[in-house]
Amino acid sequence: MPTFTVSITSDEALRTARLDAEKVYRDLTPYYIRVKLQDDGWHIDYELKNKRANGGGPHYVIDAETGTIRSKRYEQ
Repeated sequence: MPTFTVSITSDEALRTARLDAEKVYRDLTPYYIRVKLQDDGWHIDYELKNKRANGGGPHYVIDAETGTIRSKRYEQ
């Protein structure tokens, strides 16, 4: 369990990640979404549903107190 105050819900963190990801990927329907709260914030990972497809999706760490994007990485 995190040792900090969680002010942002998983839905709020997911919304922040989705809005950013749609700017780059536009269509996010080919991805499964995993959301997990860890010591450094909400981890949101978009993984391709089709394992045979090349590339990957965006990966985020969202600050659980402020809701800002702490880090992001795009796999295309």
